[in-house]
Amino acid sequence: MENKKINYDNEKNVNIDDKTMLKLNTKVNIGGITFKNPVTTASGTFGSGMEYRDYVDLSRLGAVTTKGVSLKPWPGNPTPRVAETYGGMLNAIGLQNPGIDVFIERDLPFLRSYDTKIIVNVVGKTPEEYCEVVERLSDCDVDMLEINISCPNVKEGGIAFGQDPGRVEAITSQVKRYAKKPIIIKLSPNVTDIAETAKAAEAGGADALSLINTLTGMKIDIERRTFLLANKTGGLSGPAIKPVAVRMVYQAASAVKVPIIGMGGIIEGEDALEFIMAGATMVAVGTANFINPRATLDVLDGIKSYMVRKNIKDINELIGCVK
Repeated sequence: MENKKINYDNEKNVNIDDKTMLKLNTKVNIGGITFKNPVTTASGTFGSGMEYRDYVDLSRLGAVTTKGVSLKPWPGNPTPRVAETYGGMLNAIGLQNPGIDVFIERDLPFLRSYDTKIIVNVVGKTPEEYCEVVERLSDCDVDMLEINISCPNVKEGGIAFGQDPGRVEAITSQVKRYAKKPIIIKLSPNVTDIAETAKAAEAGGADALSLINTLTGMKIDIERRTFLLANKTGGLSGPAIKPVAVRMVYQAASAVKVPIIGMGGIIEGEDALEFIMAGATMVAVGTANFINPRATLDVLDGIKSYMVRKNIKDINELIGCVK
């Protein structure tokens, strides 16, 4: 039987044959949905998978989490809207997307041609917009909905839905009334107490949480003496934010009983395992996709390699093992 080499890192490669692979249980359950493994994509970094189909067999992923889907097409922010930083990047894309109609007609059939779960990220500018998109998706063949509450609430002067626990509970409760699929509330890290925000989402009826979204940052072009991003500020992502993300996942997992999807700076399997040990049931790979189109599969292989090296038969043994 041919051996399969799984790359964990340069010093910890192991050879895993098919028989050993079959003995590994990488299945996890979130909101009553069983995923074949704990690796998905972070919204906004993978489109709906079409751009990556030549590099990644989407059927190997636990799930594909789509780019944000709004009620109507969103043009996004003016350019420039991406800037490289030490250990990461800033983006102010503005959740550009073609809207729910295009997603249902074009993207969903493409995703359904693969053997993977589909998590649709939902965005809106008012509670009513969120609820209408969720209602439109109710009878679609998707598995879960991720509600991005980092969007600015135009009815509240542009304050993000996710910055106040009361608003978090309210929007979660409103969306839940329309949802026929389990909902994940994507939490913003730009808050005073992530545990309180997590508890508010749980109280509103969230089936799961995902965190963290990007940290607000800024970069200045000193030669031109101006902001590098047209939007002035952007969301910081990448390895630079990982220690913050792991800490917040740990705090949220300690405060709530619902499952958590952890994200923020995951590049390899070792990074993903930190999140899992901190309490995440699943992990999402984001910025790494831009520098390595196969990052999701490398992370998955790294997790499996670790399990073999440490004689871990079931990934669930590792979830929240660090107290």
